[in-house]
Amino acid sequence: MLESIALILPDLQKAFFETFFMMSISVSLAALLGIPLGLMLFTTDNSLLGERPWINRICGFVVNVIRSTPFVILLVALIPLTSLIAGTTVGPKAATVPLTIAAIPFYARLVEASLKDVNRGVIEAALAMGSSTRQIIFKVLLVEARSGLILGLTVTTISLLGFSAMAGIVGGGGIGDLAIRFGYYRFDNTIMFTTVVVLIVLVQLIQTAGDKLAKKLDKR
Repeated sequence: MLESIALILPDLQKAFFETFFMMSISVSLAALLGIPLGLMLFTTDNSLLGERPWINRICGFVVNVIRSTPFVILLVALIPLTSLIAGTTVGPKAATVPLTIAAIPFYARLVEASLKDVNRGVIEAALAMGSSTRQIIFKVLLVEARSGLILGLTVTTISLLGFSAMAGIVGGGGIGDLAIRFGYYRFDNTIMFTTVVVLIVLVQLIQTAGDKLAKKLDKR
């Protein structure tokens, strides 16, 4: 067992950094674009902040379509777009495209849920004091919901970690690709077990860090 692990150690290190590369880009873009999308979903469905039902329905429909599509199918369906953006359809660089597209609506719904947890009275008080919609968004909503936003991003990151492993099926690189090539195709249970342990450790670290940060930011 130890000999098998020692033989693939260089490949395991490479796979880890490939996974880190995919995760860092997709999670960053999920936060950058998912928060505005979540804010749009929330504000267009809130009577206090200029409710716009038709915009909410369109955005909600697009978000639901992407979220309801299995990631493996999304990987295949986005091959033309992946090729256009990344210039290739295999490897970690290519895998970041479907990972990002899957992450944005996923996180947007979590952002919307966190914003809905903000006490309506706080928003009403801010409006009564003459605050603009922009001020309410940046000084009230995002501040009050920051703990939930961190927890949502933690859930998104862990989900993406699973998706990145799944990307190994189509040569996306990373830990999942290593498990498929060295574990599944070669019937090596030791390799499969090792990759699973690595993924479990990563999930535990991400969840612990996210929980601690969310607790620190929660001032309620």
